[in-house]
Amino acid sequence: QVQLVESGGGLVQAGGSLRLSCAASGRTFSSYAMGWFRQAPGKEREFVVRISRSGTSTYYAESVKGRFTISRDNAKNTVYLQMDSLKPEDTAVYYCALDPSVVLPTSNPRYWGQGTQVTVSS
Repeated sequence: QVQLVESGGGLVQAGGSLRLSCAASGRTFSSYAMGWFRQAPGKEREFVVRISRSGTSTYYAESVKGRFTISRDNAKNTVYLQMDSLKPEDTAVYYCALDPSVVLPTSNPRYWGQGTQVTVSS
């Protein structure tokens, strides 16, 4: 099993920034495709972004493209989500996800973190 622990969520005003971190346990972190999902109250879980094993390929949901940036540090077993120009509609619980594949699936990745709350006020 692989364990993922998110951190960095909090309350921020619209236009502000947050940086989320996801620390992963397990062997050979670089073997995993990773990404982020989010779930707002009363809504289904939504794909946000994914990053390839090497970190050279990324794919963003249109709703966050140009505002969010995913990166990974395989030496530290950590993936990051830099969130800029935040909007109230970004409010959600953000979940880190991991899958032992070249590309993280946009639904049902194998492993999930516990989630971290991001709240953006008007």
